[in-house]
Order: sequence, then structure tokens, then C-alpha cells
Amino acid sequence: MTVQQDQQHGTTVTVTAAVSATAVTSTDEPELLDLPDLPEARESIEAERAHRKRQLAIAFRIFARYGFDEGIAGHVTARDPEFPQRFWVNPYAVHFSRIKVSDLLLIDETGKVVEGERRTNKAAFWIHSSVHHARPDVAAVAHAHTIHGRAFATLDKLLDPIIQESCAFYGDHVLFDEYKGLVLERSEGEAIARKLGEKRAAILRHHGLLTVGRSIEEAVWWFIAMDRACQMQLLADAAGSPRLMPDEEATLAHRQFGNANMARHNFTLLADLVMEQEPDVLD
Repeated sequence: MTVQQDQQHGTTVTVTAAVSATAVTSTDEPELLDLPDLPEARESIEAERAHRKRQLAIAFRIFARYGFDEGIAGHVTARDPEFPQRFWVNPYAVHFSRIKVSDLLLIDETGKVVEGERRTNKAAFWIHSSVHHARPDVAAVAHAHTIHGRAFATLDKLLDPIIQESCAFYGDHVLFDEYKGLVLERSEGEAIARKLGEKRAAILRHHGLLTVGRSIEEAVWWFIAMDRACQMQLLADAAGSPRLMPDEEATLAHRQFGNANMARHNFTLLADLVMEQEPDVLD
């Protein structure tokens, strides 16, 4: 596997995939789940870059289908496999349902667009650059302003282990309990990254959700799963007093539903529909 020296930060990271074993990379159990193992990386930098750009453009189409779009808000980023201090992101003010591979922007460590014809917004840069810098294991970061995610973010608490799918985040997410409006400064992005630590997701109080993954597929699926977990808990809490799973049950469910390979399979199901029904996404 090829490695690349990050000249800005003086660290060495793999360029074909982020493979550090942290909380975001829960132990995969393909023999238990009976799932073939999907690859995390391609064999060359060029192939990996092309793959990440395709999956990133598809991710925006998927988010549009789920209603994770609201005006100009929301962004998903993918680290460039050759230049790990740079990342690909959606352009400013282009609806998620219209984003194509050719629309994606490459942003450098200063926030400058080094490839692409449009611009992005400051919040996309400060949040994502801070997380990517703090987490060399992370290849992708997803953040959007969803209905259920924002509603849950007002409650000032973490998700409870009440549904097996919710346990993908059991002990693996944080509450960022600061709010200073739009994230327009480096210090605010760095504060989010510090709070996230080695976890796979964060609830941003009065703001929404953020997820990370060692692949775009993982980060996007965790975001979908977390928004659904928020929705389920809001419904359950409104109906009564939901039973909390004991630690043994929740830990088992976390190992199974927090499985990275399963996340990649789940994303692939959605991606296949997009490519079949909206082939222009690959333009």
C-alpha cells in the first residue's frame, strides 16, 4: 500500500485508504453476518480518487432522496488519496439532486479551490478541514441539516440504546454542547474535532448531526442511520418510556450494526439505484 507524506503536518498516512483501528472502525464480522467483504480501497491512487469522487457525487443524490437538503446548507467531504491535507466537497448553492462528479471541488489546507470552477462555503471548510486534520483515519465527513437530527439536537442528550440499529452509535458518539452560530472560524471547527475525538458521530446542539468514516460509504450510511435513530427515539419518547437495552445487548448490537462492511453494503444498495435511475451523476 502506497504512503504519502503530509508536508504541512509532518505525518505519514496511507493514500489508498484510511485504515487506523479506532472507534469508527468497529470490528467486522463477515462470517457472522454472512456478507462478502467489500474493498475499502483501490489499487492505485488514480483509481481510488476516481472511486471517491464517484461515491461522493452519488452520496449527494442519496441525501437529496432522503430530504437531507435545505437551501445551501450541508456538505460531505472526501479526503484526496494523494494529498491527504486536501479534500473534495460539493460546490456552493448547487442542489444535492443535481451534483455530478464534474461539479466537485478540491480544497487545499488553506481553503483555496485548487480544482473546480465554483466556490464552497466557510462552514464546509472549517468543520471538515478540522476533522480531517484531527483524524487521519477518516476518509469522509458528512454533515447536513435534517429534520429529525436537528429536532433531537435540541434535547441536549445522546441517543439511547433502544433500537438495534441505534446501537451502531452506542458508546460511539458525542454531544457537542456549544453553539456559536455558523461555524466561520478555525477555532470552532477545531472545537468540534476535539469533542468528536475517536468517535464516529457527533450531535451538534441546536445544529444537527455529523458522521465520519474510513470511506465515503461508511460516513454516508452512518449519517442516514443516525438520522433514523433520532427519528425512532423521538417517536418512542413521545409514545411512552422506551426500554433501554442493557449493556450486553447494546454492545452486541453495536458490534453487528456498527459493522463497517455492512455500512458499505447498505450504501451500495442505494448507490446502485442512483446510478441506474440518474446516470448523469457520473458526468
